[in-house]
Amino acid sequence: MATPAETNQTSAELQKRIDRFQAVREGILAQVRQVIVGQEDVLDQILIALFVGGHCLITGLPGTAKTLMVRTVAQTLGLLFKRIQFTPDLMPSDITGTDIIEEDPTTGHRRWTFVPGPIFGNILLADEINRTPPKTQSALLEAMQELSCTVRGNQYTLPAPFFVLATQNPIELEGTYPLPEAQLDRFLFNIVLDYLSAEDEVKVVDLTTTTKVAHVQAVTSAQEILDFQQLVRMVPVAESLAAYVVKLVRATRHTSGIAPDFITKYVNYGASVRAAQFIILASKARALTRHRYHVAYEDVAALAIPVLRHRVLLNFHAESDRIDSDEILRRLLASVPPPQGA
Repeated sequence: MATPAETNQTSAELQKRIDRFQAVREGILAQVRQVIVGQEDVLDQILIALFVGGHCLITGLPGTAKTLMVRTVAQTLGLLFKRIQFTPDLMPSDITGTDIIEEDPTTGHRRWTFVPGPIFGNILLADEINRTPPKTQSALLEAMQELSCTVRGNQYTLPAPFFVLATQNPIELEGTYPLPEAQLDRFLFNIVLDYLSAEDEVKVVDLTTTTKVAHVQAVTSAQEILDFQQLVRMVPVAESLAAYVVKLVRATRHTSGIAPDFITKYVNYGASVRAAQFIILASKARALTRHRYHVAYEDVAALAIPVLRHRVLLNFHAESDRIDSDEILRRLLASVPPPQGA
């Protein structure tokens, strides 16, 4: 619900902010498309996460341009970009930073000095995050939730806005570690990056085997992105639709009393309340990008699977029947009726 201050804004002021929001989104897409071919749904979800203030986990096989996509999006935003290549020997201090002892050459006194790690940026590309053990993966937990970092008992605030765009290879590949459930829950989306169509692959070959070099320009700023995040939260959502989202999330839990039989059979653990919050927030951003000023059922239906797919933990029955979380969620969406009039 909008606050009194938000309600008092004139229609002209709000319309100006909305127009700028949509213009910036189109500008980002125009810049990114100079480098990235296809993957429209993936780009849409990444931008929704940015406008909401959430983090993205991008899952795809090697060679699907995960890293290139994240780097290109970062260049269009005019933000401080940092990259960490996750490896088996990476330590938590390599991410957060550490204290070192420095000696003053004039007095000879020694003191502790904090050296910030790469986490102190606006956009952090956590490349191949599941190539490092859970101990190091968990170094991002506080940053992703609290936007701060604690080193040797001292808490440091991260710059705003702060986004983690993590890439991972499918966990079936050799040399990968599944992410801890607590960390998975802090990602807004788990975006699956699939292979391109044959036509798009031809375009990629044409684009990358010539002397042409794309020059991506920044089209926005940190302060503007923070303003967009507040604008997204002002989009109204009907109580019936919010209740539907809560019901959908609760239905993923086999102990809720409303879970369908296939949830009880295949799901060990369902989604937390954070999933409902993220579905609503992401749906508000999607509605605004579609030039609508309220959330519709189509927004929820389009974003429920990428929000929930990494929060629904399946059991061995699902594995033996070769059923993945996407299939479970498609069944769930079909079994939970939308609100009347949606």
